[in-house]
Amino acid sequence: MFARMLNILSVLIGLVALLFAIPGIIPLLGILNWIAVPIAVVGLIVGMLSSRNTGRNVNIVILLVAIVRLSLGGGIF
Repeated sequence: MFARMLNILSVLIGLVALLFAIPGIIPLLGILNWIAVPIAVVGLIVGMLSSRNTGRNVNIVILLVAIVRLSLGGGIF
């Protein structure tokens, strides 16, 4: 039961990160990805504590999208 709640919490955290990552794809709003990355990392950690994979996978996808967008915009490296 506790693992399922951690998975749901991880998905909810991922959805909050997604709210920042989607507008962050738009030019001149890429700074929002700097907010999405730490939120998605927290969701990833919570998802790793769960026995299910859904929350972890959602946060991995959001992290990849945000990091790729930051690297293309010159925000990383």
